Amino acid sequence: MTAPETIWNIYLAGEIHTDWRDRIEQGAEAAGLPVRFSAPVTDHEASDRCGAAILGDQDDPFWFDHTGAKVNAIRTRTLLKRADIVVVRFGEKYRQWNAAFDAGFAAALGTPLIIMHDPDDRHALKEVDAASQAVARTPEQVVQLLAYVIEGRLD
Repeated sequence: MTAPETIWNIYLAGEIHTDWRDRIEQGAEAAGLPVRFSAPVTDHEASDRCGAAILGDQDDPFWFDHTGAKVNAIRTRTLLKRADIVVVRFGEKYRQWNAAFDAGFAAALGTPLIIMHDPDDRHALKEVDAASQAVARTPEQVVQLLAYVIEGRLD
């Protein structure tokens, strides 16, 4: 009897304004990798409004953000703890404080990290990069990393 194939849980953290997640998921599927992807809520408005929409409106902007962050943390922390590998993308458009937090949380858990960002951000992210096992520039490099790590395959 053959043992069932291990399915790797890959958490995709970071910026939500480009198609990098889709490119990794499509590349992993095309490569036939045994992976399951998860991510934070990527609908920006839903992520911002979830606390007030579910638990009641907040008059103070601090409590509006605080309530939403706590509701989002239920999903984020649960999925980060279940991840075999965490990929964190830092984008160009906005400062991603949440991405830095997710990278730090994963590092504290001892979960392997793949960081993805443009070369121009190398200095600003040097501590995050130092905590990772690999720093990639493109989603395609991430797929190649996953293929190698999971199957020992260099394509």
